[in-house]
Amino acid sequence: MTDQAETRPRGSSRLWLLLPFGLFFALSALFYERLTAGGNPSVIPSALINKPVPDFAMPALEGLTDDNGPVPGFATADLKDTVTLVNVWGSWCGPCRAEHPYLMALAERDDIRIFGINQKDKPANARRFLGSLGNPYKAVGVDPRGRVSIDWGVYGVPETFVVNAQGCITHKHVGPLTEELIQTKLLPAVEAARASTEPCAAS
Repeated sequence: MTDQAETRPRGSSRLWLLLPFGLFFALSALFYERLTAGGNPSVIPSALINKPVPDFAMPALEGLTDDNGPVPGFATADLKDTVTLVNVWGSWCGPCRAEHPYLMALAERDDIRIFGINQKDKPANARRFLGSLGNPYKAVGVDPRGRVSIDWGVYGVPETFVVNAQGCITHKHVGPLTEELIQTKLLPAVEAARASTEPCAAS
């Protein structure tokens, strides 16, 4: 009787050995294509895009003042009637320091309002950060345990959201802002939010 192992073509065994490598490279190529689709991989799709901002209320950063007096915290209801940039930051975050000059430049514009979510920070450190680098925020809400950030779907810090006048999240950027990103991604997203008149999608 002829042994079945001897009659099996040698080429078929080689194909079985190569199959895992082929699957690995195919999955790697797919992952790379999805990651780089749309230009900037730091623009991560969010389940909250075109949805209303979460229900939240954050207290002010204690002791933070500007020329108008104490800088307030903010809540869901404050993110309506005008387009707002919501920036998630912390004094402990190195990339936040790198992007801060760009936020300061944006804050000089009369047509852009920036609110800040101060995540998992010590009040004294947060005040020192803004006292040293400047305060671009019209309101700063304190999120000491990161619970509000979780509701916003925050992946890391810094992150920046565009919220339209209807209180819908229309754009999300993960990572530090740069001049190029502001010009090519953020400002067009702000203009699109201004033009939007549709109500938020159901949450």
